[in-house]
Amino acid sequence: MSCVQPAKLQQIYDSLGPEDIDRVFRKWLRRIPLPLTTEGRRAGYDWDLSIWQMEVSLTQIFDRPVRGREFFEEIIGDNLDLGRPDRVPLIFDRVVTKKTSGHFRTRVIQDGVHPSLHINYKNFDLKQYFKEGRGCRTEGTFRNPNDFGIHKGLVNLPYLQKIGRQINRRLLEVERVSHNSGLSGDSLQKVVQPAVTEDGKTAPGLKFGQPRVMALLLALTLFQHLIDGFRNQDPRKQVADLLGVPISEYTATR
Repeated sequence: MSCVQPAKLQQIYDSLGPEDIDRVFRKWLRRIPLPLTTEGRRAGYDWDLSIWQMEVSLTQIFDRPVRGREFFEEIIGDNLDLGRPDRVPLIFDRVVTKKTSGHFRTRVIQDGVHPSLHINYKNFDLKQYFKEGRGCRTEGTFRNPNDFGIHKGLVNLPYLQKIGRQINRRLLEVERVSHNSGLSGDSLQKVVQPAVTEDGKTAPGLKFGQPRVMALLLALTLFQHLIDGFRNQDPRKQVADLLGVPISEYTATR
């Protein structure tokens, strides 16, 4: 949940490399029985490690856990199409054509009351869920490094780690962009409820779903207002047209 020296901790994590893993592996080769004899190994026959499965994860902790859970459930609904072939390059930075083999899909798996988002690229599983009620956990699992044109040899561990981190970050960036285009619950509440401005004037609430409010919202988002701005009389014609009433009935007071 916290760390006094996060940079130092990350440095310790990053210091684990292929040489350290291979050194532990060689230690056990001297202790466990193996088909290869000592004479055979001296003759040039030996064992090498391969990466058959590797996980790269990223956890982001929320100061407001309830808001974090709301955020996670919202981004699930906004990103159900990320596993489609035309959307895969946004996250995996790989070109997908009709000749590309493998599975490309998005799934939402429900475990009790805890949903998780799964995005598949060939044998790679990108999983995201809300962990222990506080953190958005993103996990990318390599099950075949060849999916990314990389050999399975242990020497490629740092490069695979780099690719996994980039994939995790891209997913969060895509979700951030799509989430920013929507209104939060607090923002929506401020719009639909009456309010008092800083200079003491009352502002009525706008009830979403009412035909006049929706017509006004559409009229206010027209491109022409970005250039010239607008006055009271300018959106009246558009609102009247959208409501199907004469301009004489849609007065300035309304």
